[in-house]
Amino acid sequence: MNASAQTLQATAISETVAERVARALQRHGVDTIFAQSLPSAVILAAEKIGIRQIAYRQENMGGAMADGYARRSGKVAVVAAQNGPAATLLVPPLAEALKASVPIVALVQEVERDQADRNAFQELDHLALFQACAKWIRRLVVADRIDDYIDAAFTAAASGRPGPAVVLLPADLLRERAPATAFARHANLGHWPLDGIQPNPSTIEEAARAVAQARAPVILAGGGVHAGCGAAELAALQETASLPVFTTNMGKGAVDEHHPLSVGVLGSLLGPRSLGRHSRALLDEADLVLLVGTRTNQNGTDNWRLIPPAAKIVHIDIDPAEIGRTYEALRLVGSAAETLRALRKALETQSLSLRQQARAGLETRIAAAWRAFEQDRYSVAHREHAPIRPEYLMCQLQSRLSPETTVVTDASYSSFWVTGQLRGLKAGMRFITPRGLAGLGWGLPLAIGAKVARPDHPVVAVVGDGGFAHSWAELETLVRSGIALTVIVLNNGILGFQKHAETVKFKGYTSACHFSSVDHTRIAEACGCPAVRVSRTEELGAALDCGLSGPGPLLIDMITDPAAFPPISLFEQLEDAA
Repeated sequence: MNASAQTLQATAISETVAERVARALQRHGVDTIFAQSLPSAVILAAEKIGIRQIAYRQENMGGAMADGYARRSGKVAVVAAQNGPAATLLVPPLAEALKASVPIVALVQEVERDQADRNAFQELDHLALFQACAKWIRRLVVADRIDDYIDAAFTAAASGRPGPAVVLLPADLLRERAPATAFARHANLGHWPLDGIQPNPSTIEEAARAVAQARAPVILAGGGVHAGCGAAELAALQETASLPVFTTNMGKGAVDEHHPLSVGVLGSLLGPRSLGRHSRALLDEADLVLLVGTRTNQNGTDNWRLIPPAAKIVHIDIDPAEIGRTYEALRLVGSAAETLRALRKALETQSLSLRQQARAGLETRIAAAWRAFEQDRYSVAHREHAPIRPEYLMCQLQSRLSPETTVVTDASYSSFWVTGQLRGLKAGMRFITPRGLAGLGWGLPLAIGAKVARPDHPVVAVVGDGGFAHSWAELETLVRSGIALTVIVLNNGILGFQKHAETVKFKGYTSACHFSSVDHTRIAEACGCPAVRVSRTEELGAALDCGLSGPGPLLIDMITDPAAFPPISLFEQLEDAA
């Protein structure tokens, strides 16, 4: 054995398991862990080698931060938590990540091995706990399997349909010495998607013929386009084959929405003053629908009513189980970028004369739909009297966006205002919405993760006051960690979706739907975060300029109209009250 090999072996033998875990994370490109100093042995080892800890305040926020980081960085995110209560509070964000196909590796401390099954402090069956919200769960029980398990976790998280993987780490094992490794490992498995997969050529050819020969084909693109790095290929296919493209809420930004064949978000945004009210006819008339990376879920299909029953369906998805779940389809199982590229190349060998002949008419109709939408919302957005309408905020924000801006929302109304009112500026622009499970309170931590991932790009979080109450302690995280983020709180004093849905369904609403008045600026200032309250339209532009150009965080507490609601199809009966 030469001197360098002896030195390497001596270093390996002297390492603890926790230090070996930290080095394995570093090998996979991990430079940030969202944690609360637990498991302490791992976090101490990680910080020692330059991995940054973003310490969250609320134990259910760390997983959401990791989610936003993964979506924006293209890297597998890492979150850590202690056994017991902290572990249970990982369940909601990991469930969101599972449904939304976001890769996260969770490192969860376990009680010491000789204390197992003895009611040790905060002991819980974590294997059972994470069964419904993770792709892969393992407990590390011997020191010589560290790299095996860490590599397996990253592989599970980033391959196939991305999602969470959980590694359970007994506290006593982390303090043990790690034995020398039998095989050196050098692979970096920390980026996603890990593998590029495409269907067999004959199926691609069949799909290309179907698209080329269709009378009125359209594309409906979901979040799998972003997860599969497919935005550029989707844009190329849109142009090559002259195909109109709708997106779901999670697919927002997959194409440039100023492209003459981009028709914006559809889903359940079909009510009065929606773009979908004017654009839906293009989908209704389709004889072929190309689904790309979409779960065909309830919101994305307006209760499964959007897809024309007689249309032929061609479905691209990395998850074989999603194809045919609701609509029988020609199956193109593969990652978005590779499959779209193969389909585009196959279409180049087909006659696209039908598509080319139809293009001018399609562009005219789509432009007319956008104009009608702008006219419909203008009178509402520009009402002179207070309070401010969310539509006005969206108009003001639109004029200040750049293609590099990331817009992040909370669940409920803020998601719909952003996806339905803003217009993406390039293929691949990111609009991050928690639409996997759509839990309240995740907007701010998602935005924190997105900003940590790309600190050089502006990030705006749009959250409702109901959701913001779940996560406002993370304002202190912004200040302590030096994260420059603009947070806009739509302060209408109600649980909007709940109140309006109950009104439609039951002709009344419960006592939970109204809040006491809250001045969010005082909460922010108590955390050391600059804040401004805006109650008049003429104040809003300056506040946005301050936030988007400032070197640090800013909270904008915007007093908004409690009667305002997004143009969701469910709420057509409320139109008279708008």
